Amino acid sequence: MSSFASYLIGFLILIVGLAFAAYLLNIPTTWIVVGVIVLLGIGVLSATSRTKMRDPTPGAGGTNTTVVERRPPSGPTA
Repeated sequence: MSSFASYLIGFLILIVGLAFAAYLLNIPTTWIVVGVIVLLGIGVLSATSRTKMRDPTPGAGGTNTTVVERRPPSGPTA
């Protein structure tokens, strides 16, 4: 299972718990549905941003890199 899926499953469990608590507190169903929709959107956005593939850093990943050392010219200076 990918980390994205496990993140969303955990977030869904949280949403169900909060919705059930709101139901027990006699909050109107309309507001519970609105809260669930908003939390689902937040969950998808945060799961996507936390689990997206990062761009590889330049020079990493086993590429052949040649290092060129530059030295000042040797000899007498006038």
